[in-house]
Amino acid sequence: VQLQASGGGLVQAGDALRLSCAASGGTFSSYALGWFRQAPGKAREFVAAITWSGATTYYADSVKGRYTISSDNAKNTVYLQMNSLKPEDTAVYYCAAVSSVVTTTILRPYEYDYWGQGTQVTVSS
Repeated sequence: VQLQASGGGLVQAGDALRLSCAASGGTFSSYALGWFRQAPGKAREFVAAITWSGATTYYADSVKGRYTISSDNAKNTVYLQMNSLKPEDTAVYYCAAVSSVVTTTILRPYEYDYWGQGTQVTVSS
């Protein structure tokens, strides 16, 4: 299984970015795909997740109302639309896949089975 994250960059506060996570090498119908982020010196934190069907989404309180996670099953790709970006959103963003799709496991990075490489998001003030 491979997860390929892309779309990061350097933007100004208030701008938007869309991250993509392309999944390959497996069958993902029973999985959820999540986004995590890690800022320098901080622990990896949950951002958002979506069941592969797209029926259920989960968001961290810090991004609720600004970020939107979505999926395109035909392309095996999950997107993270990030609007109204803030300097505190600066981090390396990772996508990951988890087979145990329950509320408690979705939020925990150590529950995830597969990880993609990170993509850097930098928001300047």
